[in-house]
Amino acid sequence: MLDVIVVGGGPTGLMLACELRLHGVGVVVLERRAERGGESRGRGLHARSVEIMDQRGLLERFLAVSEKFRVGGLFGGVMAPWPDSLDTAHPYGLATPQAVTERLLEERALELGAGIRRGYEVTGLGQDAEGVSVELADGTRLRSRYVVGCDGGRSTVRKALGVGFPGEPATVETLIGDLELSADPAEVAAVVERVRRTELRFGVAPDVDGRPGVARVIVPAAGVAEDRATPPTLEEFKARLRAVAGTDFGAHTAHWLSRFGDATRQAERYRVGRVLLAGDAAHIHPPTGGQGLNLGVQDAFNLGWKLAAEVTGWAPEGLLDSYHIERHPVGARVLSNTRAQMTLLGSASGPTALRGLFTRLMEIEEVNRYVTGMITAVDLRYDLGGASGVGRGGDVELVGRRLRDVRLSEDRRLYQLMHGGRGLLLDRTGGRLSLDGWADRVDHVDGEGAEVDAPALLLRPDGHVAWTGDDQQELDAALTRWWGAPAQGSVQGSA
Repeated sequence: MLDVIVVGGGPTGLMLACELRLHGVGVVVLERRAERGGESRGRGLHARSVEIMDQRGLLERFLAVSEKFRVGGLFGGVMAPWPDSLDTAHPYGLATPQAVTERLLEERALELGAGIRRGYEVTGLGQDAEGVSVELADGTRLRSRYVVGCDGGRSTVRKALGVGFPGEPATVETLIGDLELSADPAEVAAVVERVRRTELRFGVAPDVDGRPGVARVIVPAAGVAEDRATPPTLEEFKARLRAVAGTDFGAHTAHWLSRFGDATRQAERYRVGRVLLAGDAAHIHPPTGGQGLNLGVQDAFNLGWKLAAEVTGWAPEGLLDSYHIERHPVGARVLSNTRAQMTLLGSASGPTALRGLFTRLMEIEEVNRYVTGMITAVDLRYDLGGASGVGRGGDVELVGRRLRDVRLSEDRRLYQLMHGGRGLLLDRTGGRLSLDGWADRVDHVDGEGAEVDAPALLLRPDGHVAWTGDDQQELDAALTRWWGAPAQGSVQGSA
């Protein structure tokens, strides 16, 4: 029997495979596509995802093939300068095409020993007390202890579980495609500038993904298609360009065509027994703000160590359930802000006036910082029980938040010590605290030179603060809560 089957080989599934392998969990990714896709729906990584890649030692790989961008807000077509004092050591995003992100994560998953099987389409599943049976299109079955559905908005896994997917249906639709245009680039730019004065769901980005002569084009559709899974034809695309822009730019040779709507839906539960949901299988929303790919990667980052703990046998009671408890509200918040952004993108007089007001509000530093923190997820704080995670000298505001990449010494940074995916005690008490009983799961780091205002911080593998203070008994309680019982034979409270 396999440990974990991940259904879906996009960024969410591949990130999850990497996280599971860091803990020695056997994982197989089943992807229905025979080859890795060349199109890139997701266009980049926001600051929190950049931090995640740094925490796992992958950032240099992404920097080598990406360009940094520093645009604040990114909200409903309203751009603003990057805000000052955003709580991150990585105050930028990375323009990384989704296809590149998938390639880099797949390479890392293979390095760590994950199995990736392409051309494997899952058609159903069933579970019992011992494991999950996965049915494939060719009639064969695979058996695993756990299954995670990372198989997109039309998730077969979610449907097989019978999990509800309530929300709001699409009211508008947008066509998107990578096309070759014969029109002069100057003419294209002039038309785009004119049309975008009133229609923000229109745009042309030349040489997309470094492909000379290939443009990423978006244009409002005439209505909402009955079957959004069917891509538009080239003629349909050109007709919409003529209707909206007065020209089709001589569009020809479509490399990729698709459509997306403004529907927002979220799975009622992210876990049913031994089966879990992540990424678009758990939530769908418009791509406004560029949050979708990032939200899925961050789902995987939250789930990976918890599922690994369950598989390897040290998970405390309720740890795996905390995935839904923590991530479901995050998904709901993204659905809410994308609905607001779609309103701002409207071309009627009301949305236009609202967008003008919002543009002026974004000139206020605090508003800009709030919106940018929300879109990039660096402001995220999980509810870990409030003061229960705080000991003497601790800071209640830190608990539940992820810690920025602080410098520990002239040549050491915090994130450099988190590549293995373990917990970490950042100890500034001069060694008065002990990890006796948990040293197999948590690293003890001298944080005397750390730029933090706390005597000690206990970080989960996802970088969120689980406890802060200087009391050994309270530390032991926090360790037990997140990492289970201490190893047998250890002596507690000896520090």
